[in-house]
Amino acid sequence: MSGDHRFDVALFGEMLLLLVADRPGPLESVPSFHKRTAGAETNVAIGLARAGLRVGWASRLGTDSMGRYLLGEMRREGIDCSRVSCDPAQRTGFQFKGRVTDGSDPPVEYHRKGSAASRMTPADIDVDWLLGARHLHATGVFPAISATALATARQALELMRAAGRTISFDPNLRPTLWATPEDMRREINALAFQADWVLPGLEEGRFLTGERSPEAIARFYRERGASLVAVKLGPEGAYYDGEQGSGHVPGFPVREVVDTVGAGDGFAVGVVSALLEGRGTADAVRRGAWIGARAVQVLGDTEGLPTRAELQAAGL
Repeated sequence: MSGDHRFDVALFGEMLLLLVADRPGPLESVPSFHKRTAGAETNVAIGLARAGLRVGWASRLGTDSMGRYLLGEMRREGIDCSRVSCDPAQRTGFQFKGRVTDGSDPPVEYHRKGSAASRMTPADIDVDWLLGARHLHATGVFPAISATALATARQALELMRAAGRTISFDPNLRPTLWATPEDMRREINALAFQADWVLPGLEEGRFLTGERSPEAIARFYRERGASLVAVKLGPEGAYYDGEQGSGHVPGFPVREVVDTVGAGDGFAVGVVSALLEGRGTADAVRRGAWIGARAVQVLGDTEGLPTRAELQAAGL
């Protein structure tokens, strides 16, 4: 989509093997699980690649069967994985996810401490590779998994900002990964202040800014340099405030909520892909809301992410 860069979007982040329960009930009582992929940054990477963008992903994996599976899935999506290091001395993280039938958030159990990705350092950044992308998408998950991952995320954002590239940031808060709520608020906001496009959920925005309304949350980040803030409002859609104005995009109808995990990643896919195509802000947020609504109607994190042909068929 741009002849001047090798990639449209670069991402850093941990990819996890996802084991989804085949039926509702406590995880310890479920007899079998379906194998899927998971990871906030890699969900977005997959969605952007399906939307027709050129995507590069940098990370670390083990050489175990889980790592081989995940790397194979990313390559099948057409994502450049040349900066993914596979180390036989390290292990790949994984997680279990339960099934629910009432539309609530499913139970999730992580096994990621000490994973290969958590051992990434700023030295893992190939600067030429990174600056070969015209955009960086980042979330608050990767910097939360270790001190060195946080340093890596900081460096990646600083490099892209200094080079004049655009940056999108989804706070994607994970309180259990931070020492204290105060640490999480400070570090996540420091990263968000480096970004051009900030994509918080309403409750995330309230925690991070101390403001209550979508308008005030958006204003908080706009006053600190963001050119666009889109606040996710769940079934109510999203509020946006940017250089092209502000407004509200209503949510799209959902037949049945199957799994809420991944909805925010789907929203990011829609907004980022549309903006990088040169579409207007309202259209971008509308695409994000549509993909987010698709994401909650499927079992895994990426099954609801549309192809380019599906976006065109939907007029988005």
